[in-house]
Amino acid sequence: MTHILAIDQGTTSSRAILFDENMGVAHVAQQEFTQIYPQSGWVEHDVEEIWDSVVSVCNDVVAKSDDIAAIGITNQRETTIVWNRETGKPIHNAIVWQDRRTAAFCDELKAEGFEAEITQRTGLLADPYFSATKVRYILQTVEGAQEMADAGKLAFGTVDSFLIWRMNGGKRHVTDATNAARTMLYNIRDGVWDETICKRFNIPMSMLPEVLDCAADFGTTDMFGPELPILGVAGDQQAATIGQACFEPGMLKSTYGTGCFALLNTGDELVMSKNRLLGTIAYQLDGKATYALEGSIFIAGAVVQWLRDGLGIIDDAKDTHALAEKADLSVELYLVPAFTGLGAPYWDAEARGAIFGLTRNAGPAEFARAALESVGFQTRDLLEAMHADWSGAANGTLRVDGGMSASDWAMQFLADIIGAPVDRPKVLETTALGAAWLAGMRAGVYPTQDAFAKTWALERKFSPVMSAADKDRRFAGWKDAINRTKT
Repeated sequence: MTHILAIDQGTTSSRAILFDENMGVAHVAQQEFTQIYPQSGWVEHDVEEIWDSVVSVCNDVVAKSDDIAAIGITNQRETTIVWNRETGKPIHNAIVWQDRRTAAFCDELKAEGFEAEITQRTGLLADPYFSATKVRYILQTVEGAQEMADAGKLAFGTVDSFLIWRMNGGKRHVTDATNAARTMLYNIRDGVWDETICKRFNIPMSMLPEVLDCAADFGTTDMFGPELPILGVAGDQQAATIGQACFEPGMLKSTYGTGCFALLNTGDELVMSKNRLLGTIAYQLDGKATYALEGSIFIAGAVVQWLRDGLGIIDDAKDTHALAEKADLSVELYLVPAFTGLGAPYWDAEARGAIFGLTRNAGPAEFARAALESVGFQTRDLLEAMHADWSGAANGTLRVDGGMSASDWAMQFLADIIGAPVDRPKVLETTALGAAWLAGMRAGVYPTQDAFAKTWALERKFSPVMSAADKDRRFAGWKDAINRTKT
């Protein structure tokens, strides 16, 4: 058995990717699912639709191979599912990581000084982004949920945990350390669920899954034919860090999907950010956690979706690149895509999107350019905070991946505005590759960590060409736009 099935369950679609013995992509299947917006700033998914999409894409690729050795799973992080242990049915739609409905409760936590406790124990901030306040919301708003939870009848999990539960018929309630680290309930110093935080949120610890290494025995499934072991799990951004082979302290990657997430490997050191970044677990192997500083941007590729679905000025995301190239350079639009608030380093849950610099000459091309530039500006915000937080964050090369990284225009602007090289790998499916490598390494199909790192290959390097004066002027304009947007 030489192939690995990687399940990449994302925010807007589910994908199954079959990797061959050389870690090359053999087959891919993808299926989008519905985005549910009950109110402004609220985002939900139908859990059963997620499940059906995963089963469908897996069946598509499994039918193309009979030599699958193991399964690896990577998933949208923080998205919260609570289900009935007896029936296996969710009691509420999945509340998505982008959802901001618990902002008022987070303000309460800050006012009472509890955010310091959260940061010290979890590396995170008191923000609606993370799972804990979403679990509390479900328990408080679904009739009878708190009583059922107290009686041990409910289970909580991020998407990986729910998929595993379903795939092995409810035999295992597990997750990995990277997903646990994003719940705001897990003590990343001690490697245990935190009793103090759970008590404050009134979340029974009986709801929580067992936490394993990223490469571990997560159970088996016979859903796709012969029984297959599930041997690798990591949250999508940590899986991308692994897929980019960022195994040495100081290495940095940024993934451009629905949002943008930059992770800086800090090794054994859990850096406590002074600039509102997050301390988190980059990966955990053989019982040892490797830490990272993370900056999270809520809207990256989603701003291109907005151009397509909201404004209707493009038919396909790929059109943005060509449209941006036609923009009038004398029109300098600044688009702050705070559709669901501002992420790092601002963490303003109440901020909403804004456009500055509109003139009569501004049109679709200028909007497309501003949308792509917003991702570069936001990335520089993150990198400046990282450099201020940790001396090991040298101003070195940034490894990029994700759908938007395929845009040469966007990646060149990124290199220009951060003033550093941007490296795009030959394999852009780094998130799925990370999950596949974890499972394949555990199964003995793929090489060890050091040998895997040597397989990383460059497709293109983008070097900065913008003058220092232009770079600083454009970024000053962005900072002014941000200051006008913040609440």
